[in-house]
Amino acid sequence: QIAKQERKQEAEVLLILRLVSRRFGAVEPQIEEIINQLSTTNIESLAEALLDFSSQAYVIPWLEDI
Repeated sequence: QIAKQERKQEAEVLLILRLVSRRFGAVEPQIEEIINQLSTTNIESLAEALLDFSSQAYVIPWLEDI
């Protein structure tokens, strides 16, 4: 069960990183490091928030607020 949850979270992280990269270009190392540590709930919230961001600069303040 735990292994299954970890695989799901890893897949979600990879998807978020792909979305950030596709939308804004190369993912800044600071952003990647923080995203890799997010909970599943925060990953899902970030996925929705990405729709509102116009640049990668908005990602860091959002991540700092969670």
